[in-house]
Amino acid sequence: MKEKIIEVNNLQTSFYTHLGEVQAVRGVSFNVAKGEVLGIVGESGSGKSVTSMSIMKLVSYPGKIKSGEILFRGEDLAKKTDKEMLSVRGDKISMIFQDPMTSLNPVYTIGNQIIEAIIRHQNVGKDEAREKAIEMLKLVGIPSPEERIDNYPHEFSGGMRQRAMIAIALSCEPDLLIADEPTTALDVTIQAQIMELLKELKNKVDTSIILITHDLGVVADTCDKIIVMYGGLVMERGSAQEIFYTPKHPYTMGLMKSIPRLDAGDDGRLIPIPGTPPDLIKPPTGCPFSARCPYAMKICTQEMPGYTKFGEGNEAACWLLHKDAPEVEVDTGVVRGDVNAK
Repeated sequence: MKEKIIEVNNLQTSFYTHLGEVQAVRGVSFNVAKGEVLGIVGESGSGKSVTSMSIMKLVSYPGKIKSGEILFRGEDLAKKTDKEMLSVRGDKISMIFQDPMTSLNPVYTIGNQIIEAIIRHQNVGKDEAREKAIEMLKLVGIPSPEERIDNYPHEFSGGMRQRAMIAIALSCEPDLLIADEPTTALDVTIQAQIMELLKELKNKVDTSIILITHDLGVVADTCDKIIVMYGGLVMERGSAQEIFYTPKHPYTMGLMKSIPRLDAGDDGRLIPIPGTPPDLIKPPTGCPFSARCPYAMKICTQEMPGYTKFGEGNEAACWLLHKDAPEVEVDTGVVRGDVNAK
């Protein structure tokens, strides 16, 4: 069994606004093993990015981690001070932020920004740090790295900036890399290149990755396992193959239907999920997806279901999976009820 790099247990993070407490993350749990890629997917506002920012302890005022554990190699990051986290961020855990266009400092060269990270966390001089920075730019596929290292961010294209961000994140060979929407604002061709790069780098440096995205198509060929978030909760978790080919939760099925398909034909239409995400200032008592679910029952609005397990590591929180629930045929071919439940 592989070593667990990080284990998150019952994480709860809220934002205290003048309108009330926004319960952005409401009890999220997961773990990532060494060399594993975990995808966290869901609509905007589902709590994906807040989960990642909580791991890095970058949730700023008026946000606060209310409770839960963030165990990184056995140490609870939730209990660490900001000063103690300085030795963790960028060294043991690195993060690629959402927008490559604005994440880099425009007044410093790309090289300076990589060198700063290396010098801060590794016992090396400036010349050695520069050599390593050139190696990192070469590793992420930037041509003529000896020359491009002295360029400013505005001299790089969007895809090149994202590669530079990855170079900075990997410069200290972290145990865990968090990639928050790494393909945002990039065209489709560059998206594919960035995802292929992440896969190659994972194999080269054996870094564990948490990949956060709203685009299921992005994680299909990259992740070992996936958790599906909605309304600050985990709706379903499982291997990539289980999530894509045998989804158990109606929300996951809805996300699958919204993926463009090459075999859909001229009349193939994307099927949106009707309705809007829940208000997390006053979250629903029951399942947060019940108001949008075509299979919702009365109990769905009254009580949050527990998880029903389907084999090793695959589980979903839905009342239709309960052994006493009525069997419902859905258009994915999956029958609700106690089929395969454990």
